Amino acid sequence: MSEVILTDANFEEEVLNCKGVVMVDFWATWCGPCRMLAPVVEELAADYAGKAKICKLDTDQAPDACAKYRISSVPTIIFFKDGNVAAQTVGLQSKAALQEKLNALL
Repeated sequence: MSEVILTDANFEEEVLNCKGVVMVDFWATWCGPCRMLAPVVEELAADYAGKAKICKLDTDQAPDACAKYRISSVPTIIFFKDGNVAAQTVGLQSKAALQEKLNALL
């Protein structure tokens, strides 16, 4: 399973109305650390298929969601549980660190 691509139009449906755990990677095409994190996010999408939803949101394409969650640095990852913010990280993270956050919410 690949990650879900988010926009302002589908954010509420895919994240806020979703029961369970959702990880949202707020990234940008011009961001080096974001590009380094991309393969990790893809691996997590495969590893957590059926357990958690892994999503990507291009900050340049979704200004409303970025404003709502006060995204000022990328990459920022926000973990949601049953539509509510449960945890957040800013900056490049290891796969193990992200797995720890996901596992704690499952």
